[in-house]
Amino acid sequence: MTSTRERQRAAARARLEKEMAERAARARKRRQTQAIVGAAAALLLVVAGTVWLATSLGDDDKTDNAAAPEAGFVQCAFTEVPADQRTKQIKDVGVPGAQQSNTGVQTMTIDTNLGPITAKVDRAAVPCTAGSFTHLAEKNFFDNSKCHRLVTEGIKVLQCGDPSATGKGWRETDGTGGPSYRLVEENLPTDKRPPYPEGVIAMANSGQPGSTGSQFFIVYGDSPLDPNYTVLGTITGGMDIVKQVAAAGDDKAFAQQAGGGHPKKEITINKLTMSAPQG
Repeated sequence: MTSTRERQRAAARARLEKEMAERAARARKRRQTQAIVGAAAALLLVVAGTVWLATSLGDDDKTDNAAAPEAGFVQCAFTEVPADQRTKQIKDVGVPGAQQSNTGVQTMTIDTNLGPITAKVDRAAVPCTAGSFTHLAEKNFFDNSKCHRLVTEGIKVLQCGDPSATGKGWRETDGTGGPSYRLVEENLPTDKRPPYPEGVIAMANSGQPGSTGSQFFIVYGDSPLDPNYTVLGTITGGMDIVKQVAAAGDDKAFAQQAGGGHPKKEITINKLTMSAPQG
């Protein structure tokens, strides 16, 4: 007769064998599932990769055709101001072409009520800003606008270029106007001391990168401004006019904020023009 201990051992072996068989079955099933899923995933990647490759190559071709500038030109980025952020002071005259010439020198002529002011603009240094200025000038953007800000202490600048600063008297919104787009700063004088010497004409911005618009300032005395503003060009004539305006002083309207105020001797841009690039 089989002893009780032997029966217990036999039962234990049977349970162990059954458990091992179940584990082996589960392992085989897992391997089969993984193989099926793996094959499907591999197929999906191949198909997706083929689609991506075809799409990518097509997109690259389109991008290259659209973005590759011709010889003597560079690609510029003009970012439009969203419609819901445009105030009444924004003057929409469209956006300049993305490709702009980086050769030649232009003459800027600012015909004011006090006489002409001229400046030299080198396209090699500021192709995008010069392109923007040329576009705006062609659209009569600056015509009949007043230079709205004069700073006689510290930075010594006369600021202009707000198309909404027009008519008699001054408004609280003067100095907030511009075009319907912004562009990135160029030709920053990081290696110059002072960064903005007398005779420089430079672009104003909000203090944030890529916020250059249409407003510009003429420096009539060496300025310690930080080199964060595009140097557009150099004044070649009419600096005596700017100094006459500076000598008359300002009304301190901006003294508690940006500094300075409206010029007491008003100066109005009758017309601003940009010549065709030369050289």
